[in-house]
Amino acid sequence: MPTLAPLAALNRAIRDNDVAEVTRQLSSEPGLRAVECTAAASRWEWQLDEGRLINPFGFLRGGYVSVFADALMSSAIGALLSDGELATTAEMKVAFLRPATPGLLRGEARVVHKGSRVAFLEAQIRDGKDQLLATVTSTWTVIRSG
Repeated sequence: MPTLAPLAALNRAIRDNDVAEVTRQLSSEPGLRAVECTAAASRWEWQLDEGRLINPFGFLRGGYVSVFADALMSSAIGALLSDGELATTAEMKVAFLRPATPGLLRGEARVVHKGSRVAFLEAQIRDGKDQLLATVTSTWTVIRSG
């Protein structure tokens, strides 16, 4: 089992709404940043202008919408994890409602239910004009150390 010390520090940053630290630890893409982390919810923004993320038709590749959703949900569940707990994505369903174009994306995620072994989350991703682009549901496995 990996050490949970870095995770405890991340979850503390989430609970403290330290969006700079949450962004530093969870964002691997330029322009992706946490806006707000509260108990069981999070909001993020992603300014997308990079050509490598865009398909030949001018739309954001669907996998990056999934990356965005996973970051949203990981920071939402993190606020509810106790010391010695971690949560991992077990499954995720993304419903693409319209294509995402380069520019600003906004996302919100919330924990629907967290049990001792399983958590259920949902997220919505919108563009800069507040048009709903995708809805996401996910099941997470909650693991206790020891």
